[in-house]
Amino acid sequence: MPYISQEARDRLGSGGVPEHAGELNYALTRVVDEYLARAAKQDGRTRYAHLNEAIGVLECAKLELYRRVAAPYEDTKIDEAGEVYTVI
Repeated sequence: MPYISQEARDRLGSGGVPEHAGELNYALTRVVDEYLARAAKQDGRTRYAHLNEAIGVLECAKLELYRRVAAPYEDTKIDEAGEVYTVI
């Protein structure tokens, strides 16, 4: 968890956009924390199911970002610079 300045926390809390990876990590952490807090309040405690749900959502978001954005970017770079792998 990045420990960003209070000024950055305030800016992000007021709807500001993350300016670097640490702020993006903080913003995502806050969203997940708020989800977990609401779920715990509704159920009276934190449950494994809540944690599992949050981790599953983050993993799926990561995979979708890779599938939709990173992989096509890498394919473009292969076309520009040439293949590295010889086993393909």
